[in-house]
Amino acid sequence: MKRLDIILILCVVSLTFFGLLMIYDASSFVAFRDFGDKYHYLKGQLFWAVAGLSLLSAFSLFDYHKLHNLSLPLIIAALIMLILVFIPGVGISLMGARRWIDLEIFILQPSEFVKLSLGIYLAAWFSKKEKGRFLPFSLLLGLLLALVVLQPDMGTAVVILGEALAIYFLSGGNVLYFISAVPIILALGFLLIKSSSYRAERLQTFLNPNWDIQSASYHVKQILIALGSGGVFGVGLGNSLQKYAYLPENTTDSIFAIIAEELGFLGSTVLIGIFSIVVWRGFKIAAGAPDNFGKLLASGITTFLAIQMIINLGAQTVLLPLTGIPLPFISYGGSALIVDLCAVGILLNIARQSRA
Repeated sequence: MKRLDIILILCVVSLTFFGLLMIYDASSFVAFRDFGDKYHYLKGQLFWAVAGLSLLSAFSLFDYHKLHNLSLPLIIAALIMLILVFIPGVGISLMGARRWIDLEIFILQPSEFVKLSLGIYLAAWFSKKEKGRFLPFSLLLGLLLALVVLQPDMGTAVVILGEALAIYFLSGGNVLYFISAVPIILALGFLLIKSSSYRAERLQTFLNPNWDIQSASYHVKQILIALGSGGVFGVGLGNSLQKYAYLPENTTDSIFAIIAEELGFLGSTVLIGIFSIVVWRGFKIAAGAPDNFGKLLASGITTFLAIQMIINLGAQTVLLPLTGIPLPFISYGGSALIVDLCAVGILLNIARQSRA
């Protein structure tokens, strides 16, 4: 058995603690204004970071082969939780979305759990060479995506779709099915965008950032102001002006804009470089996995982490339409952090059992 992947551990732990620093930095003003405690968001995220790192350690020691037998119960649990968000008294409605379940002790976002459970289930299923699996695969994926889109959470649906297609393709799925599905997916995506006013506004804002500056384009304009203010070297850690309630979602989806403002182009490039190393190590672990289940599981985990990074960073640099995807390990949010750290723990266990 090999030792743990030290490079991956150092990168992920560094990102997690850097995320805690930036959450405090970005939230202190708003937290004091709204809760009278400038450490409010930091305390919450610190709890999830400790829990997540503990689970990372546990999963790094837990034989990933045992997840094969747990794959069916996990995906069933994920489906049940996706349905529970729509039940009054159980699901929580916030800003027109129903994406959370109130468990009294804490609030859970089931769509985050789906990313990991689906990856485990598909890796277990596709590690066996079977024929005629495209139809049941499409039905399962369609059901999961429909439940996520209805929340509504199209950004997470894109991540889940990308992860599922990657596992299907890497397992040796029919390339013709894969290619024929692309125009159908694009057409459905376009219809979903046009059928929702806020999605259509985000697309219009992406195509024309100067459209409706006081409303629809406000968020994008504030992102651009933050990026432009940072320049090459940044305004200095803690010196952001955008964090003073100018930039919406500055601790969650848009925290990278605060990072870019304070640390500039150079600091942002270093951060992106660390994310790239995480993805590289993930696919390297997949390539060296001792069996098909390990290969597909590591590939699925790395894919959903990579897609989240690309979508968030793309949206925050206005290369992609604005979406509600958190930046892994950095953005505020317990469910996402727990799932991402558990996923890395599984990667580390696969690495420990990989061949030389």
